[in-house]
Amino acid sequence: MVFIDVQGTLIDDVHKQPIRGAIALIDTLNARQIPYMVITNNTKRASKDFWYYLKSIGLNIPQAHYLDPLMTLESVMPKTMTVAAYGAQEFLDVLSAMGYELEYRNPQAVLIAIKEDFSANEYAQMIDYLLSGARLIGMHETSIYAKNGRRYPGVGAILKLLEFATSQSYEVVGKPSSAFYAEALRRLRLQQADVTYEDIRIISDDVKGDLSGAAALGMRTIFVLSGKYQNAEEILPYLHEDERPDGVYADVFEVLKVELQE
Repeated sequence: MVFIDVQGTLIDDVHKQPIRGAIALIDTLNARQIPYMVITNNTKRASKDFWYYLKSIGLNIPQAHYLDPLMTLESVMPKTMTVAAYGAQEFLDVLSAMGYELEYRNPQAVLIAIKEDFSANEYAQMIDYLLSGARLIGMHETSIYAKNGRRYPGVGAILKLLEFATSQSYEVVGKPSSAFYAEALRRLRLQQADVTYEDIRIISDDVKGDLSGAAALGMRTIFVLSGKYQNAEEILPYLHEDERPDGVYADVFEVLKVELQE
């Protein structure tokens, strides 16, 4: 059984096209009827639109095998709450289309997604809202955001910054929250009823933002170097022992050859 990340694992950060081995991996899982879930931190497109996009580039993922944080957001933040949301314009547009009221005067929640150019004024605004009692919510807890060959602080890093600045704890909608992994497991059990976390291998390019939380739940963790990190030495020597992945591969092509042999 497998959980699979998307950005940096199945598709590249620059052209958003399949990485070596990605199409073959999905085709193999489908052909062998191996239970799996594609669990992405997509926030820039409506869930169905992003799933359609993945299908359009050759990743034949059944809709029931797809999960992103937009699909679970309402369980964390009801639509009755007013929210000051921060992220790319596409994310703000998706939230509005989902029926959320964006409020930048006296919001009940501060919601963070990713973009590369947060301003000092935005951070100041977030801090003011949090010190006034707004909840702090992250769409996910990625460590690094990679775009156009550069790497920026991920949502997880921004949440930590705001937590330190305000002493406000935060909630996470997507990976690596235990609630998100629990929903992915629930959906995986529709494919095979007796699955437990210990049966699952999770593949991701974010060893801190995805894999550490999965390891704590008992999953086998597989780290691929096709996304956020250029080589293992950039991150592995600095991890705590319990954060170290069980396997490290260049990309999902190598994972397929070694981890999913007949």
